[in-house]
Amino acid sequence: MPGNLYGIGVGPGDPELMTLKAVRLIEECDIVAVPKSGDGEGVAQQIARRAVKDFEKKQILEVSMPMTRDADILEKSHCLAAEQVEAYLKEEKSVAFLTLGDPSIYSTYIYVHKKVQQHGFEVEMVPGVPSFCAVAAKLNISLSEGAQPLHIIPASYQGVEEGLEWNGPKVLMKTGRSMKKVKEILKEKNSLDHAQMVQKCGMEGEEIYHSMRDVDENSSYFSVIVVKN
Repeated sequence: MPGNLYGIGVGPGDPELMTLKAVRLIEECDIVAVPKSGDGEGVAQQIARRAVKDFEKKQILEVSMPMTRDADILEKSHCLAAEQVEAYLKEEKSVAFLTLGDPSIYSTYIYVHKKVQQHGFEVEMVPGVPSFCAVAAKLNISLSEGAQPLHIIPASYQGVEEGLEWNGPKVLMKTGRSMKKVKEILKEKNSLDHAQMVQKCGMEGEEIYHSMRDVDENSSYFSVIVVKN
């Protein structure tokens, strides 16, 4: 029987936020697949290393996930990643594919998941703590209450200005490269003091801002903003 693929959310950064199921499956799986976008060890791998016993003994499969919006490059990388994973599944080995946060929320893993599933293999997603939930906890605030809708907005794409008009609290993710633009929009809407941010939540270098007025435009990619007017 072919092995199973598990897409495992390792949470936002603090290894203590990894779930018991995530840790158990990583320990049990034959192969640990980790996304790679540059030199050095990836963030998801660093988190798991601090939570999983004998992680250094695991067989690691590095999967290239380039930081680009070029559709052709992305499609090729996703196809190659699926092929690499499937090679182990055909050998009846199970694969734990690590992803930051939760695999169902803006995760690169999901593209590999769908391809492997389409090819007839067993796949399973293991939820992790989303970054915006950890950020809300750091800020000691709720994300939504009562009948309030909660909006999750990818700030590095078009539509931020429109999204900030929606009724209810807003979470801006992927804000790092677009911080200057985001701050300008928040200023235009008189929302700088109604927006808070955590940079590198649960990681080394974590910073908490209770007003966007204090945020540097060159913030980390790992920055999440919560807007509550």
